[in-house]
Amino acid sequence: MEQQGSGKAPGPLDGVKVLDLSRFIAGPLCAQILGDFGAEVVKVERPGGEDSRHHGPYWQGESIYMFLYHRNKQAATLDTRHPRARRILEDLVRWADVVVENYRPGTLEKMGLGYERMKELNESVILVSISGFGQTGPDSRRALFDAISQASSGLMSMTGEPGGRPTLSGTYIADYTTGYQGAIGALAALAHRERTGEGQLVDVASYDTMFSALGTRLIAELMLGLEMPRSGSRDLLTAPVNVYEAADGPIYIQAGTASLFPKLCAVMDRDDLAADPRYATVEGRMADQEALEETIQEWAGGLTREEIAGRLDDAGVPYANVASVREAAASPQLAARGMIVEAEHPSLGTIRMPNNPIHMEKSPPSVRKAPPRVGEDNEYVYGTILRLGDGEIRQLREEGVI
Repeated sequence: MEQQGSGKAPGPLDGVKVLDLSRFIAGPLCAQILGDFGAEVVKVERPGGEDSRHHGPYWQGESIYMFLYHRNKQAATLDTRHPRARRILEDLVRWADVVVENYRPGTLEKMGLGYERMKELNESVILVSISGFGQTGPDSRRALFDAISQASSGLMSMTGEPGGRPTLSGTYIADYTTGYQGAIGALAALAHRERTGEGQLVDVASYDTMFSALGTRLIAELMLGLEMPRSGSRDLLTAPVNVYEAADGPIYIQAGTASLFPKLCAVMDRDDLAADPRYATVEGRMADQEALEETIQEWAGGLTREEIAGRLDDAGVPYANVASVREAAASPQLAARGMIVEAEHPSLGTIRMPNNPIHMEKSPPSVRKAPPRVGEDNEYVYGTILRLGDGEIRQLREEGVI
């Protein structure tokens, strides 16, 4: 279990200032990634907290959303609809190197703080605008959540059992992927600014991101006119690959290539299958994969997963127990990689969360600050960063601005 540490070396983004105006997952994750690598991130949300703070489940009164997407941030509250909020937002834009937002396109302009105005305030500012369908196009103003992205991009049509109904992914894959792409865009824009001094608008759409991730099905359609049906847990292009029920639970075995199939046959004492001309090619195995899977299932059903694992390990055949989330979190491999990190919050105690998955030798990411409560850092943001006096901060609080 990796612990949050003090005195860690500065990250590669040390000195970069990020203003996070985003909500829910994609935008906050983008800003958190920048924070993990050393950027100073100020998260601004309405006085009652952004919407995701009010979505369960809760731990000590805090939504678990906050533990996933808001570490390494200074939390400030601001009622952006209050007349006095405009000047404060403008001052924060002047302070920032990068602004991350995921309002519906056109919202910032209605607030009088679109990209053109931001450039007037800070000519080198980088605005990362994360939205559902992008800043341009006929659907740009439509609302979108992760599931809508999965449905509209083609991903949902690919997911599920053959002949069954399309299904969602088991996680917010569109939001996560879009957050990663937003962070990549921010880093590329920072590199461009380092060379030229120019800021720019980074336009990242969830719809675009999911469409770009469709893989071989997309190219098969574009180049071959070939529509591939849903394949459940099978591989699209090789066989046999599927989930099998061992005596004590499901195990996934991938033995679809020309080199792996004979190894699996040897493990099962079925060299006759490897010698069968019907199965000499991928196409032949794909055509008869149901019969092959029945044979493999018969073999696997008489063994435990540990017994199967030992034999497949020795043969070099890829496999994995189909782990529950609880089982995965207890994995010795993830523990060795430090993939669960703990951070100490002054009032919430120990918070456990997934670590940043990027491992770097010289300048690794780190968790320097636990996810904050609503407005936890108002004094720092308004007093230290914007240099407002105690009386002015008190007045802003009394008037409901912050």
